[in-house]
Amino acid sequence: MNESKENTKKVFKYNMSFYYQSTIIYFIVFIFYVVIRGEFIENSYKLITKDPIIYSFIIIVSVSVVSLLYNLYINRYLEITEEKISFINRFAIKTFQFDQLLEIKISYPRQRSRNRAFRLIRIKLKYRRRPVIIRPYDYENEEELINKLTELNEKLGNN
Repeated sequence: MNESKENTKKVFKYNMSFYYQSTIIYFIVFIFYVVIRGEFIENSYKLITKDPIIYSFIIIVSVSVVSLLYNLYINRYLEITEEKISFINRFAIKTFQFDQLLEIKISYPRQRSRNRAFRLIRIKLKYRRRPVIIRPYDYENEEELINKLTELNEKLGNN
């Protein structure tokens, strides 16, 4: 019995690719600017330390690195079992039992905009006025997450 419950537990980790990509891109642009500015324009790297654009690049790269490290530290993920949906991070766990769920609405992209990032899943709860909103694009295996929540909606009796 215990093994069957463990087999039905599905974990969807928070997608960190945006943070990795933005950090790498900002750092590469910063390096290119420093090399081009120091080598071709000023012919000396000592003079470019007074450039305000360098300082703004340093701030942007620093904020990007801090946000990446923060999100790695938080370690968010979504866990779906046969009895509940849990939103878990390092500091808190929010759990919603299936008997608390009223409806799961999955928005599908329109024909004009086929961008998956705008897709939303709204979970209506019995004892909560506002729905829980999930962006499947924010989690790894987004299609599997959508399929799992579609199955759960069918179990609730909503089509």
